[in-house]
Amino acid sequence: MNNHAPFRADHVGSLLRPAKLKAARATHAAGQLDGVAVHERVAFDGHPMLEDFKFLASIAKVTPKMTIPAPSVLHFRGGRAAISRKVYPDLALFFEDTAAAYRAVVQAFYAAGCRYLQFDDTVWAYLCSDKERAAARERGDDPEPLARIYAEMINYALADKPTDMIVTTHVCRGNFRSSWIAEGGYEPIASTLLAGTAYDGYFLEYDSERAGGFEPLRYLPPGDKRVVLGLVTSKFGQLESEELLCARIEEATRHAPREQLALSPQCGFASTEEGNLLSEDEQWAKLTRVVQVARTVWGKAQSPGSPSDVD
Repeated sequence: MNNHAPFRADHVGSLLRPAKLKAARATHAAGQLDGVAVHERVAFDGHPMLEDFKFLASIAKVTPKMTIPAPSVLHFRGGRAAISRKVYPDLALFFEDTAAAYRAVVQAFYAAGCRYLQFDDTVWAYLCSDKERAAARERGDDPEPLARIYAEMINYALADKPTDMIVTTHVCRGNFRSSWIAEGGYEPIASTLLAGTAYDGYFLEYDSERAGGFEPLRYLPPGDKRVVLGLVTSKFGQLESEELLCARIEEATRHAPREQLALSPQCGFASTEEGNLLSEDEQWAKLTRVVQVARTVWGKAQSPGSPSDVD
């Protein structure tokens, strides 16, 4: 089996913030960012989380993963209305600038030592949602060409990614205090996302009926790419049984090879400071269950330097 991320037992990202950390943050708080509007040309001028990653890497005993918003996120939520027509009379230039900036970001994180980078992306899930597509039309945007445009941006950003760097994406359906935004199966975007983007792995949420069935996995091309099945919900504390998770993985293998699948929670446990509606003990029990099931399904071989990651 290939010894690389995404691992057979993996995690999307965030953990519940301990009370001590929340208290420390409160004493340091200095205002908040309400959103993003584009008033100047997009370009890379450093990234505030590069130093954060360097610190993480200096203390990590397993493979450290860095997550940042995907380039599509900079466009979809605000659309044309949030992008200056003076700076970008033609959105094609905006998409080009953003893709170029992300290409530089990827290189900057690689130079900082990052070998496992993830683009968190709500937009692909929005493109599966009739409600969100209608909202885009109401604000004057046409959602039809966006999957192709976003795929082109992503592929440009990853075009010169070093071969020893893994870049994945998490298709997020919204995550605030156990709530969500987007509903709808992956069929409308699966071909473009799975077969048309240069990601090494795809974290797909599959913890409830709002994600649809596994049929869209048929678009996953043969090779080293992996789909990480988000079968364990991070939104509530009830622990999924090993039997249920194994059965669902087996169901997924009808549409994609077992060796190209992996397992994770469907999302982070605390995309915001407030966190989801479960306890820390319930959180750790779910992560432990992910590892247990991965060992049952794919065996006990582990990745070098990553004692808790199953490959």
